[in-house]
Amino acid sequence: MLIGRLLGWILVLAGIIVVARDGMIWFKDGTYPLITGGEVWYSIDVDSLNLVQAVVQRYLSPEVWDPGIQTVLLWPAAATLAGTGVILLALFFRR
Repeated sequence: MLIGRLLGWILVLAGIIVVARDGMIWFKDGTYPLITGGEVWYSIDVDSLNLVQAVVQRYLSPEVWDPGIQTVLLWPAAATLAGTGVILLALFFRR
């Protein structure tokens, strides 16, 4: 329970950080580029992204990666992170 709520808050905070990053670029350049989840993962650790892709395609199915996971990686990172965090917070809500 505690781990689920903690992970939920971490993901919500990460989503807020990504929104702040996008907002700073918008303020500086006048354009609002939404960074995708795949771009965030690629910038953090490209090797793990390649490893996950290889494992999913080899041991599960190529169709799970494309269109499944690849589609999620093309969604805006802020919405994906914060949305997943809110779902975890709702699931592990202390009554």
